[in-house]
Amino acid sequence: MTRLNELRLISRVAQMYHIEGRRQAEIAQHLRLSQATVSRMLKRAEAEDIVRTSVIPPVGTYSELESALREKYDLPEAIVVECTEDRDGAIMARIGEAAAHLLEVTLAPGEIIGVSSWSQTIFKMVENIHPQKSAQVKYVVQTLGGMGDPSVQTHATQLTTRLARLTGAEPKLLPVQGVTSSREAKLLMQADPYVRETMDLFGSITLAIVGIGAVEPSELLARSGNIFSSRELSDLAEAGAVGDISLRFFDKNGKPVKTPLDDRVIGLPLEDLERVERVIALAGGSKKTDAIAGALRVGVIDMLVTDKFTAQRLID
Repeated sequence: MTRLNELRLISRVAQMYHIEGRRQAEIAQHLRLSQATVSRMLKRAEAEDIVRTSVIPPVGTYSELESALREKYDLPEAIVVECTEDRDGAIMARIGEAAAHLLEVTLAPGEIIGVSSWSQTIFKMVENIHPQKSAQVKYVVQTLGGMGDPSVQTHATQLTTRLARLTGAEPKLLPVQGVTSSREAKLLMQADPYVRETMDLFGSITLAIVGIGAVEPSELLARSGNIFSSRELSDLAEAGAVGDISLRFFDKNGKPVKTPLDDRVIGLPLEDLERVERVIALAGGSKKTDAIAGALRVGVIDMLVTDKFTAQRLID
């Protein structure tokens, strides 16, 4: 009976705390116990299965898919968003909304954000961010060259400068081509003091926001001029490449696919991305499923924001 009496008192303490909403000090005074005893009893209530914790995910959230992604890909965090259509436009919009909210609630003062400039999904994120009065981000750094076709090259500049304005940061632009004509041209462009100033910040980035691309470039990237030729893309595919992060390619197992084309890209290398404290990838869509799976195996992504259709494909 001693144990039963003990459990009865523990149950009463748990009831007062969890159901009646009383503070531990109030419970201690009411039952003539020490506050330390009340604290121990509350822990004991969980150990004895008197108190059970239930998490009931709201409709439209996908905790099981998120857990499956974390487990399968050894991924620290995943956000799976609701989407009514398995269509690129709808998927990008929903991912952008979720990523904007995530950024708003997790930004820290003094943050240095690196942003991949040729991602429509990241652009959707920026469109949904509210001006941050207290974040005071230090810099928003463009991590892939943005010059190219004049009709679309402003996209990269607008994305970087708008995100900087919304977060109270100073924009650091990369006013050169993402893909140069030769290694020599790349070295010449990188010698520019403005370019050097931006690239010197790569090692200080605390948060990188990246897109994931398939070997076949997106419509936006194709129009920008920041791509390789059809023959070069074909060679990449033959070498086993399934996708890229900022034009740094990898295979289905997440191993970098190194070719001479690397020497023509002006942007953040994968090995530098690996050193960034927090890397958030935004990607979804049937055409990118293999690329996303490969990217998750690279080992640089800390959080994936994707849609429920893509998440299911990644798990299957």
